[in-house]
Amino acid sequence: MSVAKVIELNASSKTSMEDAVKTGLKKCAESVKNIKGAWVNELKVVTDDNGNVTEWRVNLKVSFVVQ
Repeated sequence: MSVAKVIELNASSKTSMEDAVKTGLKKCAESVKNIKGAWVNELKVVTDDNGNVTEWRVNLKVSFVVQ
């Protein structure tokens, strides 16, 4: 029987939402093993005064199998 755990983390990127997700998962994988998936729980953008997106921020729920 396997046991899975879910942790929540935030990540950001100046490029895109996809890059923010990849960056967050890559950093997470440095200390968490057996990552099986992630949910994008929340998405936020930071804008300049003209409404242009300057930063993408994601809140992720990452699941992994506990050894």
